[in-house]
Amino acid sequence: MTETRQLKLGAFMRPASIHTGAWRYPGGAPDLNFNFPLLARCAQRLEAAKFDAFFMADHLAVLNMPIEALKRSQTVTSFEPFTMLSALAMLTQRIGLVATRLDPPSTRRSTWRGGSPRWTTSRAGRAGWNIVTTSNPDSALNFGLDEHMEHDERYRRAREFYDVVTGLWDSFAEDAFVRDIESGIYFDPERMHVLDHKGKYLSVRGPLNIARPPQGWPVIVQAGASEAGRQLAAETAEMVFAPSPNLKGGQALYADIKGRMARLGRDPEGLKMLPGAFVVVGDTVEEAAAKRAKLDSLVHYDSAIASLSIGLGGGRLAVRSGRAAAADPGDQRQPLGPRAGDRAGRARGPDRAPARPAPGRLRRPRLRRHGQTIADEMETWLHERGSDGFNVMFPYLPGGLDDFCDKVVPELQRRGLFRTEYEGPTLRDNLGLARPKNRFF
Repeated sequence: MTETRQLKLGAFMRPASIHTGAWRYPGGAPDLNFNFPLLARCAQRLEAAKFDAFFMADHLAVLNMPIEALKRSQTVTSFEPFTMLSALAMLTQRIGLVATRLDPPSTRRSTWRGGSPRWTTSRAGRAGWNIVTTSNPDSALNFGLDEHMEHDERYRRAREFYDVVTGLWDSFAEDAFVRDIESGIYFDPERMHVLDHKGKYLSVRGPLNIARPPQGWPVIVQAGASEAGRQLAAETAEMVFAPSPNLKGGQALYADIKGRMARLGRDPEGLKMLPGAFVVVGDTVEEAAAKRAKLDSLVHYDSAIASLSIGLGGGRLAVRSGRAAAADPGDQRQPLGPRAGDRAGRARGPDRAPARPAPGRLRRPRLRRHGQTIADEMETWLHERGSDGFNVMFPYLPGGLDDFCDKVVPELQRRGLFRTEYEGPTLRDNLGLARPKNRFF
C-alpha cells in the first residue's frame, strides 16, 4: 500500500480497564481507580509511546444493575475526571487529555449547571471534551428529574449545550488582553463578547472568565452511533468514538458520518474516526488466547447477566427486578462465559460482558511475532477507510498497557503507520485538526 496515512491512537482508560474481570487478573491493580501514582505512570508510559490521548469516561450515577452484580464492579466509583486529568497535565507534556462531560438535565430550562466549561488542561492546549448524553436512567434522579429525558430530546439539549460551551470559549478575541502598563488598560472591552444565551434548555449570560484556550476550543469528541448521535457528530465532532461491529460496519459508519459532514459544508478530514479496540497481546496466538480465557474466567455470572441486560436495553425496571434477556449460562452463543463473545470490535459500555473485538484479536497463526497480527488488522482498517485509528482498551492494567506499548507500537512505527515523535505541543497539532475560528471576532 502506498498511502501515507497514519493511525491515531487513544487509550480508553475509564480509568481502569473496561473488562469486568480486569481487577482480578494476576498482576493487575485492584485499586487502580483510586491509585493516582499508578494512573500517572500509565499516562507517562502512553506519552512515551506517543499516544494521541488519554481518554477518561465519567458517570452521573452508579451503574444501573442489581446489587449482586454491582458489588463486583470496579467502575462503581472512581476519580472525578476533570480533577484527575488536571493533575495529570502537570506530570505530562504532550499527550492529549480527554474527559467525558455528561450533560445533566437538571431542569427543563436551566441555568449553567453542567460544571464549569473551563479546566486546567484547556489552558495547557491538550484538552478534549467528550460530549455525550447518558443512557443511565438513574442519572436523572440525581439532577432534579423523576424520569430520564427521552433519547432524541437528550441530543437536542446536547446540541444547545455544545453551542453554549463553545460560545463561552469564544468570549474574548485573541488580542483582547492588551495589558498596557502605561495606560492601566488590561483588556479591550470591545474585544469581549457577552453570550447572553436564552434557549429552550439553557440560560447562560457569560462571558467566561478566562482567555480563549490555546486550541481555540478543546477537541470535540462524540461517542454515539444512533441517528441522533451521528447527526450531532457530523455537526460538531472532531473525533468519534463509536461502535463498529466489523470492518464492513466500520466502513459504513465512516462513510455515513463523513458524508453528512460534507453535505453540511464541513471538511471530512476535520474529523477522526477512532472506534474502540479491545486488544490482548501475546508473543504467540496461543499465549494471547490463554490470557483472554483467563480474563473471561474471572467474570462472575451475576455481573455478566446484568451487563447483558443493560446492553440489550433491559432498562431500569427490568434490571432492578433482576429480570434479563433469556440466556442459558451454558449457551455459548451468549456473551457470558470464558469462550464467549460476539466478534464486534466496538466500544463496550461499563462492565459489559466479554466480547472479542476484531481490530485487536490475534487470530492468524502464521504471524506470531510481536504485534504483527494486530498491526495487520489496524493497517487494514486504516487503509480501507474503516477508521482513522483506534481508542485502545487494555485487558488489564498496567500489564496489558505495557504489552501494547512494547510489542504493538514498535511494529506500527516500523511500518510507518504511527508516529515516532509528536507533531506539535497541542492535541490538535497531533491529530492534524485545524484551530476553530472565533465565531464573534
